[in-house]
Amino acid sequence: MTTKPLFLQDAYLRQAPARVIGHTDEGGVILDRSLFYATGGGQPGDSGLLRWGGGEMAVVSTIKAGEGIIAVIPAEGSMPPPAGSEVIQELDWERRHAHMRVHTALHLLSVVIPLEVSGGAIAADKGRLDFNMPEAPEDKAALEQALQTLIDRDLSVTENWITDAELDANPALVKTMSVSPPRGSGRVRLVRIGQGADQVDLQPCGGTHVARTGEIGRIRLGKIEKKGRQNRRVYLHLDG
Repeated sequence: MTTKPLFLQDAYLRQAPARVIGHTDEGGVILDRSLFYATGGGQPGDSGLLRWGGGEMAVVSTIKAGEGIIAVIPAEGSMPPPAGSEVIQELDWERRHAHMRVHTALHLLSVVIPLEVSGGAIAADKGRLDFNMPEAPEDKAALEQALQTLIDRDLSVTENWITDAELDANPALVKTMSVSPPRGSGRVRLVRIGQGADQVDLQPCGGTHVARTGEIGRIRLGKIEKKGRQNRRVYLHLDG
């Protein structure tokens, strides 16, 4: 029993059919194909609706319920569809698209601050990365401008896949020490920003991203917090 991750095939898909293939002990609904991204890599699980003949269920989040298995979580009081039901998934697109914009912006933040990343988190209006950075950057405004300049180049965001062995042979691809690259299927997805001479970033990632950096729009760097002797947390906000 596995779930096909439709969000990896097309991050812009907003509605799709699915079949209920089971339920978790906690009441989550396991689908044979999921439009909804499951919580992981610092990115929250998607929300939305399931509709079927005779009912609908609000989806408040989405989780991994085992190797290759995705379950959507019903809102409190919602009645989940029974196993075998054919349902229509409807994504909360505004929230997802905001996550995509923030996620891609954070990849670019790791370009303008080329240090090891020790953690990160994504929300619908902001995100943050934790860097191995003993001292705070001297000129935050210059970093913000460098990041906005990258965004405004409207670079393409694409993917390709390599084997686990190829990733092991290229450990420098992994920037984030706190989150392991999405392994398990024998291959790993790489997210590439820019092409050819214009490529600015390439790293393993299982999350959803915008198709071009111009979609991110205006950003603003927020506070930079000291989180330890060798650690600084940098906040990024979507600005409008």
